[in-house]
Amino acid sequence: LGEAFIIGGTANTFEDVRIHYEGGADYIGCGPFRYTTTKQKLAPILGLEGYRAITARMREEGIDLPVVGIGGVAEDMSALAGAGLSGIALSGSVLRAADPVGEMRRVMQIAKQVSDNYGRQNQN
Repeated sequence: LGEAFIIGGTANTFEDVRIHYEGGADYIGCGPFRYTTTKQKLAPILGLEGYRAITARMREEGIDLPVVGIGGVAEDMSALAGAGLSGIALSGSVLRAADPVGEMRRVMQIAKQVSDNYGRQNQN
């Protein structure tokens, strides 16, 4: 599609990442982190160790793409900050909330705290 578009690829394994990288993806949506009801056919759950293994292998192989954690990530942003991810994407936790605006505010507050804490840890 050219440079005017940002193309992402969904991955569950390092091999998926490599395929998307070689195909020209701009970023990877990687997951699921844990069980989620957002998708009908759920790929195997990665957890923190799965993310760490994939991002470590990417560094070893010289694959430099942003990796966004997906699938049940809303409650574990602090833990995910140290797993080599560039960020997270969420939908279900906000869309299914009784108060989606309030839930988004809560998520943004947690994200700010995580970002502040992660920044302080990396300065030491």
